[in-house]
Amino acid sequence: MLEKLRVVFSIPELRQKILLTLALLAIYRIGYHIRLPVLQESSISLGGEVQSFLDKVAVFSATDLRTLTIFGLGIAPYISASIIFQLLGTVWAPIEQLRKEGPAGRKKINEYTRYLTVFICVIQSWVYLRYMIIGQSAGSISDVFFANGSTELSFGWQITSVAIMTAGSLFLMWLGEQIDEYGIGNGVSLLIMAGILAQMPRALWDIRQNMSSNLSGMSNSSIGPDVLLVLAFLFVAVVFAVVFITMAQRRIQMQSAKHVRGRRVMGGSKQFLPLKINQSGVMPIIFASSLLMIPALLFTVLANSVTGWWEGLGVFLNYLANMLQNQGSFFYNLLYVLLIFFFCFFWTSI
Repeated sequence: MLEKLRVVFSIPELRQKILLTLALLAIYRIGYHIRLPVLQESSISLGGEVQSFLDKVAVFSATDLRTLTIFGLGIAPYISASIIFQLLGTVWAPIEQLRKEGPAGRKKINEYTRYLTVFICVIQSWVYLRYMIIGQSAGSISDVFFANGSTELSFGWQITSVAIMTAGSLFLMWLGEQIDEYGIGNGVSLLIMAGILAQMPRALWDIRQNMSSNLSGMSNSSIGPDVLLVLAFLFVAVVFAVVFITMAQRRIQMQSAKHVRGRRVMGGSKQFLPLKINQSGVMPIIFASSLLMIPALLFTVLANSVTGWWEGLGVFLNYLANMLQNQGSFFYNLLYVLLIFFFCFFWTSI
């Protein structure tokens, strides 16, 4: 393997692409440690269900909604905009016509996708700020940034925070495009992968802490040596199964017709048409997670904003938001599975 790495880095063009990709991914991770000016703590304490929900969203959309950082929105707005235009391409004639125009049409769709990304970034960042301030994290915001005699951010700092988070998400979109053009691999997929790998050290540390507490008798943690071995086995088995299903193909045999040219008989050979078992890959899971994040945050903000005659609606919206954030609820899992099935069908059809 070391010999293969030496050969790879001995090719100047390939070495340049690899180093550029690694540098851009490093910039992506550095941005997650630069918090917004209004925040006086490096992290935000949220409820258990909310924390678990945001952790799951972070895995599949390169976001980190647990902290108010410049890259807090991640690449999720761009993914949402791409989903919308891919759906519109199947139901709206003008977008469908652009898709049929080849590279020029795709370039125009990409331009519209960027415009929609800006709009989604502005809405999501504002909802995100409102959600964090209305929730349990208001104490994480310094008092100097609140309006006089109010528990809300001043208008100027709201605009500033929204602009910073929007610019951060657009910068990540640009990073992904630079990796696509000058680096190696798919930019958005690499950003998501980097976000997943960045969470592994913390997850391993949590497992180690729980196991240490279990061995010392300081807590009733369920993670002991036997459970750790089972987790390690399941990790390897799941990775193997995912790779196996992703690479699996159904080969349909094709028999070409024979034809005669002069005295020679041509053709008649057997060939195979390879069809992947999993055509859509992991994209349906990413799309479903991204879509579930939006209504959960939006319902929470609306539920805490309505007063007077609309309090009944606020209670109902708060109930829906809690169901969308509770990953153990039947409603959440049903909606999640249905969205995955839908996007599997949709992705395969396009």
